[in-house]
Amino acid sequence: MDNFAQAIHQLQSGALQRPEFFAQLDRVLASTTDSAGHLLEVLSVEHARKSLPSEVYAEVQHRIERLIAARQRNGGDDTFVQTKPGAHTVRDPSPLPPLPPGDPEEGEPERMKGVGETLNGRFVLEECVGFGGMGTVYKALDLRKLEASDRKPYIAIKVLNVQFRGHPKSLIALQREARKAQALAHPNIVQVYDFDRDGPMVYLTMEFLQGKALSQMLRVQGFTGMPYAQVLPIVTGMGNALAYAHGRGFVHCDFKPGNVIVTDAGVVKVIDFGIARVFQKTEEDADVTVFDPGSLGALTPAYASPEMLEHRDPDPRDDIYALACITYELLTGHHPYDRVSALQARGAGMKPKRPPKLGRAQWHALKCGLALEREARTPTVARFLAGFGTRSLASRPGLLAACGAGALALAGLAAAGWYYLDRPPQAQQQAGTPEAATQAPAIAAAPDVPEAPPAPSPPTADELAAAVGRIPCSALVASANGDVVSLRGFLSKGVGERGARSALLAMPGVASVDLDVQQVDTDKCPVLSAFAPYWSAYRRAGGGAALRLAGAAPGARAELVEGDSLMIDVTTTSAESFITLDYYSLQGNVTHLLPNPRARDSRAPPNYTATIGSLGEWGIGAPFGTELVVLVTTPEPLFAAPRPVSEPGAVYLADAARRLEQIRARAGAGRIAVEFMQISTRPRR
Repeated sequence: MDNFAQAIHQLQSGALQRPEFFAQLDRVLASTTDSAGHLLEVLSVEHARKSLPSEVYAEVQHRIERLIAARQRNGGDDTFVQTKPGAHTVRDPSPLPPLPPGDPEEGEPERMKGVGETLNGRFVLEECVGFGGMGTVYKALDLRKLEASDRKPYIAIKVLNVQFRGHPKSLIALQREARKAQALAHPNIVQVYDFDRDGPMVYLTMEFLQGKALSQMLRVQGFTGMPYAQVLPIVTGMGNALAYAHGRGFVHCDFKPGNVIVTDAGVVKVIDFGIARVFQKTEEDADVTVFDPGSLGALTPAYASPEMLEHRDPDPRDDIYALACITYELLTGHHPYDRVSALQARGAGMKPKRPPKLGRAQWHALKCGLALEREARTPTVARFLAGFGTRSLASRPGLLAACGAGALALAGLAAAGWYYLDRPPQAQQQAGTPEAATQAPAIAAAPDVPEAPPAPSPPTADELAAAVGRIPCSALVASANGDVVSLRGFLSKGVGERGARSALLAMPGVASVDLDVQQVDTDKCPVLSAFAPYWSAYRRAGGGAALRLAGAAPGARAELVEGDSLMIDVTTTSAESFITLDYYSLQGNVTHLLPNPRARDSRAPPNYTATIGSLGEWGIGAPFGTELVVLVTTPEPLFAAPRPVSEPGAVYLADAARRLEQIRARAGAGRIAVEFMQISTRPRR
């Protein structure tokens, strides 16, 4: 590795000319036992430190790809993935075979397109601008935009690396990255346009950012840090991007300086959500239903939290650790733990030093973000920004709370105390005093008018719950605002809106009923009856779990056409839970989407969103009509072992009802969440 980097340094300094450099490069590649992924990472780092000519970069990259191909032909495994702890990566140090005479490309496997080549006759790759664990990023000229006289005809294109394309899930990974990035529409997140392929070459297109990566800024020779006033807007931009992603259930999982661009206009952009994930699946689940980009293992040890290195479930605090490391580097010019992994730093008991001239409150916030134990780390990006920013509550004297989540209650109490103490003294004295209650003048009734009987009181919550519970084949919740009752949920077409309204208008104190219900076919009555009590109880407690078709806008109708793939976005509850997701067909069967014999682990962290299903996994076919998807989350697995992929609905509903009652008796009804989603299907015209 040192010889490889040294050869690049000698070329950049002029000590080696290109012919000598490539001769030395071939000798290094023929004898190295380093993985090709690590060689490509070194190439990217050295290119970021001092740019190589585009043709040199492309040629070095191509020769490394030949190394990969040679090892794969000889049975080696040289994909750039992280193995499980204790596993071994097989590396074959055999020298590169000679190229066949007359045709330097003959006999080679597919190779990555490089500078000067065109994708799909439209995108001309003009310059290599970056390399990551998934692919190489190019500045590209969009010929269509050029023809249309667009003032900004350039875009960025990420092309899958050859060694990454060898991974069986690479196509899914890039497609999911494109969709995730499209869903994360935020000023501080790079805009992704599309996902496509040109023969074997798979790529995605995104906005071209004119600027510099933070990695380039941090590695400028002699860089010793920036003033706090210059660091704050960069940290704020990074934090806003991460907070937005976390709010939508995504953890970046590879947040590092190379994935942050500061444009020439000073705008901070976060890129490469390629391994952002919502569920952590074990590597033993070779054919998981929920695609886990974490199985690709592409992470950067210097910025990976200890929990990521230990293969624990992803958490927003993993990104907060990386954000704090980058913030420290911006302030000081060096890594808080001298670029060793977090596990090494924790084992050695390393402690970061306070950056010079950083305020007490800001240092407290930064130190909390750098905590090497997840439980001690700042729980949210918003809180990290509040502590690090100039207007943070923590900057008030005496209010430096503990780092972990327990400090939130203290902050809330303090805020409540400030509100009370800041009220005008007169308001404090008058609020709630007996004197205040007696200041309104009494109004006597007219003596000759008989007193009218009192109006009936609005129904209580318990009375409403009992009333809607008597409506057959339904899952409903009701609330009263004076004499107006609002009713929402799912209702059988056999009862109809008129029947539900009549049942509530018969109650004393109800003058009108507002309905927000979905009507379901009567064949769904057994499903509604089995799950309605848990759905209603969870909704009355506040709800939070959600279902929708993948990529659909919130509130949009769920409609699929014959041949479409069934993919569902699931949002979990505010507590760690186990997911059960079932599809009830018109034929009376139930298909278990999660868990199933191929995807046994359905444990989910709090407040996360995952996509269940993938392209081509479950397809829509006849018969067509309206079918029902049911999400159930429980504090323990609903069943000890996976059920058959498909089974009669009546058998499953009886077993599920018994298990839910057992779980309710142990954990309480509030720990069970149920959500319904109707899907309309039709034949393709």
